[in-house]
Amino acid sequence: MALLDKHAIIEKNATLLLVCSFAVVTIGGIVEIAPLFYLQNTIEKVEGMRPYSPLELAGRNIYIREGCYLCHSQMIRPFRDEVERYGNYSLAAESMYDHPFQWGSKRTGPDLARVGGRYSNTWHVDHLTDPRSVVPESVMPRYGFLKDTPLEIGDFSTQLVANQRVGVPYTEEMVANANADIHAQANPDADTSGLLERYPKAVVADFDGNPAAVTEMDALVAYLQMLGTLVDFSTYDETAGYR
Repeated sequence: MALLDKHAIIEKNATLLLVCSFAVVTIGGIVEIAPLFYLQNTIEKVEGMRPYSPLELAGRNIYIREGCYLCHSQMIRPFRDEVERYGNYSLAAESMYDHPFQWGSKRTGPDLARVGGRYSNTWHVDHLTDPRSVVPESVMPRYGFLKDTPLEIGDFSTQLVANQRVGVPYTEEMVANANADIHAQANPDADTSGLLERYPKAVVADFDGNPAAVTEMDALVAYLQMLGTLVDFSTYDETAGYR
């Protein structure tokens, strides 16, 4: 009874209730935040993750510019129906080099976290050019203009340097070869040995079917084709990390 009386006193005194609420929130915040100061990294490193290749990074910039993230999330939640439809649930490490991340929450279209390698380059080009030609019920706008728009490369090393400054581990070799790597990845006849050493599992192809130019379509499809392909889930144990 005495406890109820004390509780009633707190409830009837607005100032006292505010002070007690503030104290509880402060203690809870300290308990959650303080341990982070003693951790070097809150993201478990996963084998296979690497920074985006210059062409993939350019494609990601286009993806953001065109607002693709407004209708497509890139985060498979750890629920059975999600995993059965899309594949292994997303790991935090898969977004560690994203600035900003593309997790999203709205799915007018399907989640794209595992879209890489699921469809051919031709399918992606056809889908982006005329979505309803391959998915009749699609409400997606047409992006055929990307195929006719040359990719503005300029000095692309500056893009890598900007990402370096926010923690993406691009090496000086990657920065120096940025422009050359863009052209090499979009040309299957080019010498890609250096590119693949720097960016393992990078898909090399004439993505848009036009070998005469590197277009925005090349870049966007290159980005889509790498999503979800870097982590080898055959060696990943969900309960204990890698085997």
